[in-house]
Parts: sequence; structure tokens; C-alpha cells
Amino acid sequence: MPQLNPLPWFSIMLFSWFILIVFMPTKVLSHVQPNDFIPMNAKLYNNLNWNWPW
Repeated sequence: MPQLNPLPWFSIMLFSWFILIVFMPTKVLSHVQPNDFIPMNAKLYNNLNWNWPW
């Protein structure tokens, strides 16, 4: 039963996890915006407090 021999598939699994753990965070973090983006046409609403007379 060749699937019980861990050498061929275990090395491929370790190598793929190594690639995912080492190289993918740099790829993902390069697309993250460091600042909050507010578009020029965004409407900023003035929230007034309500005075309840009770």
C-alpha cells in the first residue's frame, strides 16, 4: 500500500505549507490599505442629540 509510505506525500505537504506560511502573508499584506479611505463625495451627517422631556 503506497499511501502508507509518508515520504512522497509528506514532503510535498511540508513544502506547500512552507510556501503558504512564508510567502503568502507578504502578498496579502501588500494589498491592505494602511489608512482609512474617505471618498470626496461622502456625506458627513451632523448627528444631533435628542432631548427627551421626561
